[in-house]
Amino acid sequence: MPRPSSDVQACEAHASDADLDDLRARLAAARLPEAETVRRAAPGPRRWEQGVPLADLADVVNYWRTGYDWRSFEARLNQTGQFRTVIDGLGIHFLHRRSARADATPLLLTHGWPGSIAEFIDVVDELADPKDAGAPAFHVVVPSLPGFGYSDKPATTGWGTEKIAAAWVELMGRLGYARFAAHGGDWGGNITTVLGGRFPAHVLGIHTTFAEAPPGLTTDGLTAVEREWTEETRHFWRHRAAYAKQQATRPQTIGYSLVDSPVGLLAWILDKFADWSDTEDSPFETISMDRVLDDVTLYWLTRTGASAARIYYESHNSLDPELRVDVPSAITMYPRDIEKCPRPWAQERYRRIVRWNAPDAGGHFPSLEVPEYFVGDLQEGLGAVLAATAITNV
Repeated sequence: MPRPSSDVQACEAHASDADLDDLRARLAAARLPEAETVRRAAPGPRRWEQGVPLADLADVVNYWRTGYDWRSFEARLNQTGQFRTVIDGLGIHFLHRRSARADATPLLLTHGWPGSIAEFIDVVDELADPKDAGAPAFHVVVPSLPGFGYSDKPATTGWGTEKIAAAWVELMGRLGYARFAAHGGDWGGNITTVLGGRFPAHVLGIHTTFAEAPPGLTTDGLTAVEREWTEETRHFWRHRAAYAKQQATRPQTIGYSLVDSPVGLLAWILDKFADWSDTEDSPFETISMDRVLDDVTLYWLTRTGASAARIYYESHNSLDPELRVDVPSAITMYPRDIEKCPRPWAQERYRRIVRWNAPDAGGHFPSLEVPEYFVGDLQEGLGAVLAATAITNV
């Protein structure tokens, strides 16, 4: 394997005590609105009709101020291995966890919004060195998207998903990985699709929880379940996607609140964890409060609320309708995800689907909601991808 480039530098995360003290002071001084007018509703989705309920937010704010330990998460990031490199003038941050196995395959994991590298912190070790010796092992690379976390904030337009995908190929090459597998969901799924479609010479195959079909396909011939998926996706974009329109058209405006107010940032992100998870009421039914706060605090300390929102301005509805993915693809549609694509539609873009999976549980954040299942699904899916690649190369 080629040696990594000297352009890659190790780094560590360390927030200043002053920044953490400032965060706690802002939380203590927070001005909260009155309670929502559906607050008497029984536990369930209707309780969240107007957004994050006051009582829930107050509980999380109190824990964030008095009980949450950022230093613990910071230590985990440093232990995993953090690095930076400059690509096209922009500093890119990433986690890099090499496997001890000689047969390990390079694997690129790309997060989305409102996620971050925190989405994968609990699964990196098992992917790199699985307890099951029969499971595939991976050299795991988890970059922070431009404008997210410890990556630099673009100062000009142009950092859309096509450019990010090209940057990821350059990143993996600098690490000595000329060919690699890729996984992603949300924006990470979009970027993974671009990687598979644009860079087949470098991408062995992909696994994604986001499959976007070409536009204009008919529902004729779809099963009842597949038709229901299309209706649910249409309903989401018509009734629950105001955040995307805001960030795609006026990211700077919402950005002031996201960078200035930790409570505003928390509410903006917590609303999505609640709405997009496979739960009946609170996202904390399946995701720990600490994990959500790891994600939100990372946004807060890096002041990336505005810069992260701009990925919608750069790339919303930008996936090339003509793009086709010919590398082996494994696709998983979790039942409570916000977009679910019928397999007949997906096959119009992903031409070599080697594994299709529709599990019984899980939502938009499977690595946090069902981490053990997520790892097993990723191992099986990428195992099928690598097997198909091996057959092709015979």
